[in-house]
Amino acid sequence: MKALLVIDMLNDFIKEDGALPAGEAGLEIIGFIRGKTEEFRKNGWPVIYICDSHEPDDKEFDMFPNHCVSGGKGCEIIPELDVLPGDKVIKKRRYSAFFGTDLDLYLREKGVDELFLVGVNTNICVLYTAADARNINYKVTIFEKGVASFDPEAHVFALKEAKNTLGCSVA
Repeated sequence: MKALLVIDMLNDFIKEDGALPAGEAGLEIIGFIRGKTEEFRKNGWPVIYICDSHEPDDKEFDMFPNHCVSGGKGCEIIPELDVLPGDKVIKKRRYSAFFGTDLDLYLREKGVDELFLVGVNTNICVLYTAADARNINYKVTIFEKGVASFDPEAHVFALKEAKNTLGCSVA
């Protein structure tokens, strides 16, 4: 079975006034992602929102500005994407959606073996989620029109790395 992972489409990453915005590239993928969520729901495939959610003193803030602090508006899914009954929301504290979460258990309980990734940032949370998924034998496709980064060069590198090193499909 297939599942769609919508990664970090959160106020702090997408909105202009967010703590760590992906810029215009992040805004441009919203319509594509909305279309994919509708397609997956129509086919009865799980739609899973992966949401960065940090403690106020998270060590990640030594590298990046404070963002997506648990309980704040910044870690909320952008209003342009509707979370519907039946969708799953998983909070994460690290780059990979698999690290320290129940994502793998949820997917296996649903019989999912093929993941499709959209969201931000291509070179960080999308890439590390793809790597962990491949390491535990999921088939992974990254929708190129559905991912973005604040760093265009790193975005291109991440897509090449996902395809050439991890064996992901880039569609």
